[in-house]
Amino acid sequence: MKQQHGSLTLPAGSKAAGAKLHLQQWLPDDAPKAAILLVHGYAEHAGRYQYFAEHCVGRGYAVFAIDHWGHGQSEGAPGYVPDFSVFHDGVDQLLVYARQIFPELPVMLVGHSMGGLISATYLLANQSNFSACVLSGPAIKAAEEPSAFLKAVSGFLSRFFPKLGVLELDSNGVSRDPQVVADYLADPLVYNGKMGARLAAEMLNTMTYIQRHAGKISLPMLLLHGEKDSLAAAEGSKFLDGQISSPDKSLIIYPELFHEIFNEPEKDTVLSDMTDWLDRQLLAKGA
Repeated sequence: MKQQHGSLTLPAGSKAAGAKLHLQQWLPDDAPKAAILLVHGYAEHAGRYQYFAEHCVGRGYAVFAIDHWGHGQSEGAPGYVPDFSVFHDGVDQLLVYARQIFPELPVMLVGHSMGGLISATYLLANQSNFSACVLSGPAIKAAEEPSAFLKAVSGFLSRFFPKLGVLELDSNGVSRDPQVVADYLADPLVYNGKMGARLAAEMLNTMTYIQRHAGKISLPMLLLHGEKDSLAAAEGSKFLDGQISSPDKSLIIYPELFHEIFNEPEKDTVLSDMTDWLDRQLLAKGA
């Protein structure tokens, strides 16, 4: 396996134009059969997906990922984003880069948590660029549905106090494995402060948007979710499964698993479920 680091630059026209995003790629020693664009979750970074990448490379996939703006080793303010579209701009650049390296390969989109929300909404205008999509614990519905008052307050704070910390996530909800939680808390590239008002409002608005427009997605999709996910409700994946118009869609709910299903004790089963499904997609397309 070949692992490389680099950077991508957000283009003119982006609300964060010129910002540098940290890039990682994991490539098999032999020619890959497809490329995976990995879209990580809130407050974390792509480096936490080393085990994920090793599994996928072992199955013949090339994996490409960025740290989102304001995350990991990328530029930007943690816990804040000027506009949710900045995350989409990052996926744009990652897709362009992967296509430059492997112009003929099928491309699969894999998003986790907030990365699942980024991926789902990105598909609304860009699904023709992908052969399939996998969403892991996507943040489509909040664990607790916010009240109308809270939504109104979040809009006010987003406008006038955009970086004010308003939401703190419980790191114990990440995984049932205490070592994973300990590593998460000790990781200097993980943001453990409060989510700012702008990002919180942008996420709520984007959740509402995908709930209204999910039927426009027709790409083959696999939805994976832990039933005991306290950070992103499993109802979000169930909702998407019922709403998207994809003729080829699958939903797997893991009864005992927490939020980061790729970091749970059962991760090998979850990862195999994912790559087995991706393999079937390639076989169906004759790739």
